[in-house]
Amino acid sequence: MPRPFVAYLRVYEPLSALDAPLADQVRKALESGVLSRADVAARERELWLRSQLARPRRLLPGERPDGRVAPDAPFDVMTISPAEVPGDVGPGPLVCPLDLRARSAAALVGFLASTTGPLRDEAVAVEPDAVRARASAVMAELTGGAVHVISTTWTVPLPWFTLVAPDARRIVLAPRNDPERQVSWRVSMADARARTARAHRVVSRSLGDEGPAKVLADTGRWLDHFAPGSAVELDYGGLVQLVDDKDLLEDTSATDVNAIVDALEEGDAEEVALRYERLREFWGELARRERHG
Repeated sequence: MPRPFVAYLRVYEPLSALDAPLADQVRKALESGVLSRADVAARERELWLRSQLARPRRLLPGERPDGRVAPDAPFDVMTISPAEVPGDVGPGPLVCPLDLRARSAAALVGFLASTTGPLRDEAVAVEPDAVRARASAVMAELTGGAVHVISTTWTVPLPWFTLVAPDARRIVLAPRNDPERQVSWRVSMADARARTARAHRVVSRSLGDEGPAKVLADTGRWLDHFAPGSAVELDYGGLVQLVDDKDLLEDTSATDVNAIVDALEEGDAEEVALRYERLREFWGELARRERHG
């Protein structure tokens, strides 16, 4: 079975920066064994399916039928070393709680906002107002006020590429169905914030406050929830299953998006159009696969 076609933006915080209750949970998880990047998508799919196949069906993973957190609810963590990140991060270890229950709650609210009719009724057997209330309660449980991972299906929002230095790309050309296959970037929190702020300033001045500028503003607010010594990771995740080796190697998305910001600042409309056409060609192919299977 292929991995879910999901891309991720993750924050790894210094363990020492976490509030006590969360830090205790993370330490216990580290003692039990961390989740590798290669295993995360399959693990999350398993936990979600388990919640939906339970009888009675659970609204969110790791819950009892009454909505309380189950005593044996999984708590998964990813970790990296500061040495794996360019820039000033740490102290280590850097940890990324996957916050699956909170992320699932947020995803359900998004699903309700974008879906109507029989599909919504079949997928969510709870009144929308009750779902929204549960989601608000679950998000309030987060000690830092934000999840450490945000994700998208079938694509990467182009503004996310402004967070990273193009030449910091990590690429592993394993077979398409090998979970080790990857494309990702890592950046210090200080650099990610500075890059996001600069891109937002340029884009909003050139294109207005909606569209890409709104994505950048939302991303900047999200980054502000975390400790200064954190690291940020942009990961193509399961999308690498959809792209052959040649196209992955020739993918210039990070370079093109950063060049667009530079061109907007310089007023070079021709360069903006050229770079955007390259992005449209690469990501448009993935969009066609979503529509046509």
